[in-house]
Amino acid sequence: MKTSSFEFLVGVGLPILIVSLIGCQSPQPITTVASVDLERFMGNWYVVASIPTVFEKNAFNALENYRLDTDGTVATTFTFNKEAFDGPVKTYRSRGFVRAESGNAVWGMQFIWPFKAEYRIIFLDPDYTQTVIGRSKRDYVWVMARTPTIPPADFDRILDFLTSVGYDTQRLQKVPQQPLGQRPPPRPDPSP
Repeated sequence: MKTSSFEFLVGVGLPILIVSLIGCQSPQPITTVASVDLERFMGNWYVVASIPTVFEKNAFNALENYRLDTDGTVATTFTFNKEAFDGPVKTYRSRGFVRAESGNAVWGMQFIWPFKAEYRIIFLDPDYTQTVIGRSKRDYVWVMARTPTIPPADFDRILDFLTSVGYDTQRLQKVPQQPLGQRPPPRPDPSP
């Protein structure tokens, strides 16, 4: 029995088209915190755990520092020791462009002009001592604190939160940390 072109399209082509369109849809944005007091958010944050980018794999002592500039942008310095506590220090600088209509919770993080990466503050405790930075793609995430570690109960709560917003927490990696005063003197990174 022969099938017509129309029957083929409906039986085979339409399902392929639907699956293709579903695959092309953007993920739902992650809800951010309602508002962020930028002055309180500035300063040092230890990266306690992350789903790391390629640049920060095998990071030790990862530290993110934010400084609010007079033009309203945020100067960001990310440093870590490569592969060991006494490994060479890597430093990356970027600039955060805060979207005021987001309650200061959504930034465009610019490493190379003119590109801006999505940066969403999706969790922030009332004391500004623990935060989570996420992305709508759920590809990267950073769990950060003002101290090198987070109490286990708080960390478990953050894991539950990340699962609830669609992250695969099996990909989350803890970052080995030392307090700033106990870190070895920095060694320059010999790689370019």
